[in-house]
Amino acid sequence: MGSMRQRPRAGSRSSKASQSRRSLSKTPQSPNPRSSQSRRKIPWAALLLLMVFMWVGYRQLVTQFSQPQAILVLGGSPDREKFAAELALEHPKLPVWVSSGSPKEYSEWVFDSAGVASDRIHLDYRAVDTLTNFTTLVDDLKAEGITSFYLVTSDYHMRRASWIGEIIGSNRGVVFKTVPIPTDRPPEPVIKAFRDGGRAIVWVVTGYTGTGELRMKDDK
Repeated sequence: MGSMRQRPRAGSRSSKASQSRRSLSKTPQSPNPRSSQSRRKIPWAALLLLMVFMWVGYRQLVTQFSQPQAILVLGGSPDREKFAAELALEHPKLPVWVSSGSPKEYSEWVFDSAGVASDRIHLDYRAVDTLTNFTTLVDDLKAEGITSFYLVTSDYHMRRASWIGEIIGSNRGVVFKTVPIPTDRPPEPVIKAFRDGGRAIVWVVTGYTGTGELRMKDDK
């Protein structure tokens, strides 16, 4: 007898048909736009963070190797002039700038009593708060060729002063080394540093300090 053709099994046909129907019913999923956007943003955020760290490291390196050319005292307590007078004796060639410190007669008496020559002392009373301590003098210091100085203020006030000084100094090409005066007072709330740091950024961008509308009673 001749070879007989094998009939296809009904079960195999139905199995293949069901598989094809299942494959057709599956539609490709479109990528989640939010996840793709977040993946694109992460490299930019990482790059920005890297640039910030590099800039901070650069500023610290420049500050470390800079030689201060002056002493800047932020007014607010008579002890700051006394401390600055002692620091001036340790650095007899550096001029001393006092921003809105004690009354003129008292400040002159403090430095004179310590033996600091009067021609080294520069008293300036234009500042009304910590921000304007820097904004009123930074360009004057640059005009005198001073791009590095000792920053003198009370220890509890130094964080806020340093943040403001760093923002303004970065814009003006000025660096400083902090010399905090020891006190028994606790550090200021960090929110004050954030607040005035933001004001410093606004000043860099717009030249506006906001001191006419915002006078800080507890500023110093």
